[in-house]
Amino acid sequence: MHILIIAPEQIPVPPPVGGSVEHCIYQIAKKISSKHKVTIISRLRSNYPKTSRLGHITILRVPGANKQAYLSNVLKTVKGHHYDRIQIDNRPRFVRSVRKVFPHTPISVFLHSKTFISPPMTSKKQAARDLSGANRIIGNSLSLQNHLKRTFPKISHKVRYVHLGVDLTQFRPRKKKEHSNDGRRPFVILFAGRLIPKKGIPVLMKATKIVMKSIPSVRLKIAGGTGKPSYKKYLKHLASSLRIPVTFKGYVSRSQMPRFYQSGDCFVCPSQGHEAFGLVNVEAMASGIPAIASRNGGIPEIIRHKHNGLLVANYRSPKAFAKEIIKLAKDPSKARRLAKQARLDVTRKFSWRATASKLEKIYTKNST
Repeated sequence: MHILIIAPEQIPVPPPVGGSVEHCIYQIAKKISSKHKVTIISRLRSNYPKTSRLGHITILRVPGANKQAYLSNVLKTVKGHHYDRIQIDNRPRFVRSVRKVFPHTPISVFLHSKTFISPPMTSKKQAARDLSGANRIIGNSLSLQNHLKRTFPKISHKVRYVHLGVDLTQFRPRKKKEHSNDGRRPFVILFAGRLIPKKGIPVLMKATKIVMKSIPSVRLKIAGGTGKPSYKKYLKHLASSLRIPVTFKGYVSRSQMPRFYQSGDCFVCPSQGHEAFGLVNVEAMASGIPAIASRNGGIPEIIRHKHNGLLVANYRSPKAFAKEIIKLAKDPSKARRLAKQARLDVTRKFSWRATASKLEKIYTKNST
C-alpha cells in the first residue's frame, strides 16, 4: 500500500523547531513504513533538501508563502501519481481540492485538535462541508472523536480515533531518582508547552506560590518557546509579583526534552482549554516522573486518577493543583508508585508502533 501524507503548510517534516503535528507525522511514517510505502509532502525551508529518502519513506518539500500557494504546489507535485490512501493532517480545507485531483482515492483527515474545525478558524457549516469530502476523519483521542460525532452527526459514521505515541527509547526514566520530601533539596515542578493562555501557566504559578508555604524548596521550570512576546513578558511579571522561583527555559529542542523531564520531581499540565490529547503528559510519564493534569479533553484517556497520575477536576483553581503537588512532595513512595505505573501503561498503550498499527488497520479496511 502506498500512503500519501499531506502535512500542514507551516513547518517542514521533520520539524526543526516545535511542530508537534509534523513530529507526529514523521514518527508515524517511520513505523508504518515498515510494511508500506509512504510519501510525505511538506513545506520547503532553507537548509532542507527538496527530496529526502529514509527507507520506504520519501519526503517531498514544496514552497508556499501561504496556504493557497502551498496547496497549489502540493497538487502540482503529486498529480499524476498513484496512491492507495491519502492522509491530510490538520487541514480539512484541503480536502475538496485534493478530491478534485484524486476523485477515487480514499482520503482521511487526521485532526490533532479542534482548532481547524471551530471558530475563529472556520465556521461549523464550512467545517462540515470540508469534512464531508473525506472518507475517514480521525481524531487523536476518544474525546475528539466524540466531539466530532456530536458536532457533525451527518458524518459521524466516518469518524475514528487513534491515540498518539512516544519514543520509548528516547523518553525513559533516569536510572536512579530520589524524590525531594525533606524540604532541604529543591522539589522541581515541570511544565512544557506553548506559552499561550489556554495552557494555564498562571494557574500553575499561583499553585506554586501556595505550595511554597508547605514546601519552601519548591522550584518551577517552564519549557516553551512559542507564543506572543507580550504574553511571556506578562508571565515573567506575574512570577516576579508572586515571588516564586521560576526558570523560563525557552525553547527546548526535542533531543533535549528527555533530559528536561528527568530533571523534575513532577510534571504539571494545567490546561484550561480543551486538550485533545496532551502528548507532553505521555512524554513525562514515559520519562518516569508523576504527572498532574487537568481533567480535560483527552487527558483522562492517558492519566487514570490515583492509578498512574493525578487529575484535577477543578482545574481553574490554583489551590486544587497545589493540593495534588503537595501530596506528591510529601509522599515520595506514592510519587514513585505512580511514576512506575505510568511508565508501564505508556509502554503498553502509547508507543508510536501502537499508533501506526491502529492507523494501518483503519487504512487496510475498505475506506470507500
